[in-house]
Amino acid sequence: MPFHADVKDEDAITMALATQTEGDLEPVLVDKVSAAGMMTGLKALAQWSKVAGTAGEASSFAWLEERLDQLGLKTELMAHDAYISIPGPARLVVGGRSVTAITHSMSLSSPAGGLTGALVDLGEGARTAFAERDLRGRIALVNGIASPGIALLASQAGAAGVVQISPHHLLHEMCISPIWGNPSVDTRSALPNVVVLTISNAEGEALRNALKAGAVEVTLHADVDTGWRKTPLLVGDLPLADDPQGPFILLSCHVDTWFNGVMDNGSANIAMLEVLRLCLEQRKAWRRGIRICFWSGHSQGRYSGSAWYADHHWAELDARCAAHVNLDSPGAIGANDLTRTGSAGGLFGIAAAAIAEETGQELAGRRKARSADDSFPGIGIPSVFGSLSLQEPSALKMRNDLGWWWHTEHDLLDKIDPALLVRDARIVLRVVLELLTRERLPIDYANQLGDLAGELARLEDQLNGAPRLGQALGKAKTLALALSAFDGMALDASTHDRAVMKLSRILVPLDYTRGDRFVHDPALSLPSWPILDPIRRLVSSAAGDAARFAEVDAVRALNRLTHSLTAASSLLAAASLAKPSNAAASHSSTDLAGA
Repeated sequence: MPFHADVKDEDAITMALATQTEGDLEPVLVDKVSAAGMMTGLKALAQWSKVAGTAGEASSFAWLEERLDQLGLKTELMAHDAYISIPGPARLVVGGRSVTAITHSMSLSSPAGGLTGALVDLGEGARTAFAERDLRGRIALVNGIASPGIALLASQAGAAGVVQISPHHLLHEMCISPIWGNPSVDTRSALPNVVVLTISNAEGEALRNALKAGAVEVTLHADVDTGWRKTPLLVGDLPLADDPQGPFILLSCHVDTWFNGVMDNGSANIAMLEVLRLCLEQRKAWRRGIRICFWSGHSQGRYSGSAWYADHHWAELDARCAAHVNLDSPGAIGANDLTRTGSAGGLFGIAAAAIAEETGQELAGRRKARSADDSFPGIGIPSVFGSLSLQEPSALKMRNDLGWWWHTEHDLLDKIDPALLVRDARIVLRVVLELLTRERLPIDYANQLGDLAGELARLEDQLNGAPRLGQALGKAKTLALALSAFDGMALDASTHDRAVMKLSRILVPLDYTRGDRFVHDPALSLPSWPILDPIRRLVSSAAGDAARFAEVDAVRALNRLTHSLTAASSLLAAASLAKPSNAAASHSSTDLAGA
């Protein structure tokens, strides 16, 4: 049977359509989000453990495909090669005593008989701590949940292994590869070259106390099944009937989980289906199509599914995808903080408005993190959300934004609050409706450009008015003025949308990538406007050769930046001169090619 409640209030929908102005449909539809319908669906998904490439995951994908078929979407359930790593049994032995431990996705397996080495306490695992100690052949003891950053530092330092101390008694499953998506010839050398275990905080403190009394030797045992295997990817597509090759809004969430993964990420799967169901009720008001993707390889492959899709559908996404709405782990008990979710700059306004409308909270302006299958910034697609609702900072006794049960066997149905799941689905629905039904795409880069100008001005001041920085700052201000003028022009919606999408292809990669639109940056944090990092290095360089070397990179970065900003201003100027025509309604793949 369908997972959702029966459709009611059709007269209200019909009346809203007949007299629609922008925003009229949202109050009608958001009130129809069904807690009972979503919890029924969530209970069905909760029956399966959904580790990537396993039978339980396959059953979940089949169930989701059936739901999309019932909703009338054209579906494709495909299988593709993915580099997947599934942790097996693990333990730590010290002084003849066996300590409970887990290993992690992408860790090395230990050799037969285990990996033995001297333990070295690195505290919080700061970069300087790794640099100051001789770790060759040794095993680092580090506070915190296992992470790609620590695994990379340990590998680079020549350590043999890492023992992570959990912040509490629970052991959190993690993927520790810093590679975004499948490894390649160029990136595979960055895979962890260490055995990594996690133990409880009590066991960690016991090891730390033993180290105070003298040298401690430990043996790590880890069994990790890593290699290529087929994983599923489900796509549901519904373009506009009169413009099947026109722009679409991408909705996405991952299906693979640790254990049964009811919050992470079953609640997102169900919430997205509910959002889709309600959007379909007013399809006549759509001005753009919709595409929904369910990924595998998030948890055990470091976003291998979404990265594969970006690589293999690059040209179509470049030409047609206007925005990406991703959802991860909504509706958790106690998840009352909506201020810290992430948004790329262009979508901040509609995200903030939706959150304020539903909760009264003010979105803080947190950058979209390098997480949650956001595999599309290189293409130039703005994105919003990922983890939407978080535990309140004052309640973080277990030191995790998503709850103490995150990535453990305790992520079960009792961790979902139906009322909060409805709230989160309503927020996502408001954003998706804005993107689907507004006459013009509600993507606004004004604040983002203001941030760029502010950072350039700060750097220019630190470099004592460097001429090239002044030129770049001038280009940024010129683009901001051009964008303001463009927004006030009486352009037809198609011309406006094509220009905004082309602008996205320029600005999003500048702000969210290191510069290559066709590769994926490592799964590590990036600063705002990474294009400016060479200039930041120049600012901090000592005089002499160091500054001259840094200046080479800085000049090249400024060339790229000024070229991009000039191109952005030119495309807005060209769009403002465009005359409406029958062809303007078409958004063929050639419209955006080469943007």
